[in-house]
Amino acid sequence: MKKILIIILVSLYSNALAHMDHYKKINKIEMDIFRNGELIGYNYYFFTRKDDKTIVTNQIKFSVKILGVTIFQVEGYGEEIYIKDQLISYDSKTLQNDKEKFVNLFFDKEKKKFIIKGSSYEGDTSADNIIGNWWSHKILQTDSQISPISGSIKKQVVTFIGKEKIEQYGKLYSVDLFTLKSKDMTLPKDKRLDFNIWYDPKTNQIIRVSYSRMGNWEYRLKNFE
Repeated sequence: MKKILIIILVSLYSNALAHMDHYKKINKIEMDIFRNGELIGYNYYFFTRKDDKTIVTNQIKFSVKILGVTIFQVEGYGEEIYIKDQLISYDSKTLQNDKEKFVNLFFDKEKKKFIIKGSSYEGDTSADNIIGNWWSHKILQTDSQISPISGSIKKQVVTFIGKEKIEQYGKLYSVDLFTLKSKDMTLPKDKRLDFNIWYDPKTNQIIRVSYSRMGNWEYRLKNFE
């Protein structure tokens, strides 16, 4: 088991060295969002490129209804800009119910840190952080992420669980299953990271993400091109 774990970690570390190269032929990633087995929305990512610059735009929209009444809804837009493998800026606006949330981030070349102004955090942070979006397998390679909605910094622990085969939208995937949890599990449950992540090393795609919070949620990869 230890040998398998070492191989997985070495593979992931190697992937990190040329991270954006793994997405150079990807133009779009489509994920459906389910709650308690019901389709409630989507999370789409679009990729555009010019020379060494890659722009990843993120669109998310979902709503939870009970007896026909909307009790929770989110609609947001984000944009990540990379020069080669370096994230140089990220901006997002999200409407969560009637509350506006945002992130404005840029990379300070002199300090070699991210400068963040967000609805939940304002300050600087290590450039080793990544934006916590599901298009990037690099989320499995870091010990800290930045909330794509509010800019808060979240320390995390990623654990390899094992290899599985899963079926999704008529396709069979051979995947690696990981858990991603907050380093501080004493945090309130609504502030805590606690995800199961199924990752396909063949395509470098996250195939499925699940978690429990006000129901059982899943993000499922529907298509990429």
